[in-house]
Amino acid sequence: MAAPAPVLRDATPADAAACAAIYAPYVTDSAITFELEPPSAAQMADRIAAAQRAHAWLVLEDDGVVVGYAYAGPYKERAAYRWSCEVSVYLDGGRRRRGGGRTLYEALFARLAERGFRTAVAGITLPNEPSEGLHTALGFEPIGTYRRIGFKQGRWRDVLWTQRSLGPYDAEPAEPV
Repeated sequence: MAAPAPVLRDATPADAAACAAIYAPYVTDSAITFELEPPSAAQMADRIAAAQRAHAWLVLEDDGVVVGYAYAGPYKERAAYRWSCEVSVYLDGGRRRRGGGRTLYEALFARLAERGFRTAVAGITLPNEPSEGLHTALGFEPIGTYRRIGFKQGRWRDVLWTQRSLGPYDAEPAEPV
């Protein structure tokens, strides 16, 4: 009998501990994120709630276990940016390069487009060939690199910024929902 297919769904506060556990090694063992202390489950629950209010936060569940998540948040606070958002995706260490990132991102982009967002941006700490490959495969284009913008793990880090379209650029766009 085949294993059940992974389930993609909206995150809830009950997913906070699993998301925090997935994220913690990215914080402590890599320069992929510039956070220095892993957020607690309570802090992650607050992040999930904030993303769900205005953008989206999705989880990928395999056999009842959350194995990855993707979310969007505001790109910048000024009103003219309200059709743009910043996106991120994180997978459990054993789940990388198996299609979960693509699955999460494609569903996230569809949700954001439905809500009226037009542009997604993503920052990638360099070097990070797997993330660069995923973002390129999903239509992100490089728009610039911030040189030596962050200091983590004993060295200065560059961040490549990328963007992709989520929907048409209407002359009079409707407000994002």
